[in-house]
Amino acid sequence: MGEMQVPADAYYGASTQRAVLNFPISGEPMPRRFIRALGMVKRAAAQTNRELGLLPRRRARAITAAAQEIIDGKHDDQFPIDIYQTGSGTSTNTNANEVIANRATEIIGGERGSKLVHPNDHVNLGQSSNDVIPTAIQLAAAMAIQDELIPALERLERALEAKSKEFWPVIKTGRTHLQDATPIRLGQEFKGYAGQVEESIRRARGAIDELARVPLGGTAVGTGLNSHPLYARSVAARLAKASRIPVKESPNHFHAQATLDVLVAAHGALRTIGTSLWKIGSDIRLMGTGPIAGLGELRLAETQPGSSIMPGKVNPVIVESMLMVIARVYGNDTTVAVCGQAGSLFELNVMMPVAGAAILESITLLAAATRNFSERCVEGLQATDRGPELVERSPMLATALTPVIGYDEAAKLAKESMRTGRSIRQLARARGVTEKQLNKVLDLGKMTKPGLEGPGGGG
Repeated sequence: MGEMQVPADAYYGASTQRAVLNFPISGEPMPRRFIRALGMVKRAAAQTNRELGLLPRRRARAITAAAQEIIDGKHDDQFPIDIYQTGSGTSTNTNANEVIANRATEIIGGERGSKLVHPNDHVNLGQSSNDVIPTAIQLAAAMAIQDELIPALERLERALEAKSKEFWPVIKTGRTHLQDATPIRLGQEFKGYAGQVEESIRRARGAIDELARVPLGGTAVGTGLNSHPLYARSVAARLAKASRIPVKESPNHFHAQATLDVLVAAHGALRTIGTSLWKIGSDIRLMGTGPIAGLGELRLAETQPGSSIMPGKVNPVIVESMLMVIARVYGNDTTVAVCGQAGSLFELNVMMPVAGAAILESITLLAAATRNFSERCVEGLQATDRGPELVERSPMLATALTPVIGYDEAAKLAKESMRTGRSIRQLARARGVTEKQLNKVLDLGKMTKPGLEGPGGGG
């Protein structure tokens, strides 16, 4: 394609520079986590090719050392290509090959640009962009979930479990349809939130299992042309050891690189995790409304002034921050789904780079927002007296009287309580229900446990 001027101090070559000029789109290069994973693939490939007798020892060691520098982040400025580029990520794979080849050439005493270590013949040996790029994306995403998201979720689960125990004595009005329902312990609500996060951790681990089956070894179209039969299995074993992810060669290469089904499924787990966090954050925000005109059942930590005009106002900004992150995750989920649906054409998906960037952004944002939510919101929550005060005035306590006076009469009491403001206890006493019966059926603690003595179901 003719000559191409490349910066004198660059490790990349003409192909990378041409891609830089071809894709002046966002100014955002591929994420650091992806570049790190790509370096890990190149390192494992060089070691495997040496083991299989396909690459001379000296070159293999130099490629391994250069790839390690990529992993360590020493050459991040040498990966300038935009996210919105070649749909297969070929430009970035070529970029990595050029950088590693030139650096490896230097390591063995050659001159940069001399191709003593060749980017295609040596660094890319046994590989194609079509199997390397999706492998690096899946590895990067699995490692990010393992190293960032799961620890953040585990911290949140511990914080919610601790608050569940702390708040267990607090009995308040339950709510369904945003209307008063039978009593519940504040600790039981937080136990539910902790359960959501426990399930989120399970789903995150399931996403890792999805991502761990990589397409490496399929080369161009899944047939494995120009790749040693033992190559993919050996590289996968090396990647598993280095990453602590159970990386395995996909049993079906034709599926693995022709689609992004794995990313779509894994990001679906992230979407579900985000939805759980949305519910938890929204409930806490609602219970903290006030301090005078809202529910006021929780006191949220004061993190910053909430208004430039209203002195003393404090807002639930940590929850708001997390909800905005989840909104972004929902957008990324649509991006990944569209990439999987519209980018899969015959033997190759051609929307891989943006799908990879989207899933990595979602993982990083969810992990950071979850950590922040734990530290700056959940761990500092305090229960107020508002919940216990309101539960005694709740008309829904009439439900507990159903076994004593029947559903219709209990409904009349509830309506009268709402109309007059008198408590259910007062109205029932006036109807002739004995104090002994009232103390038995209106025992709030009993009403938060299973049993036949209390009320029946409801909506």
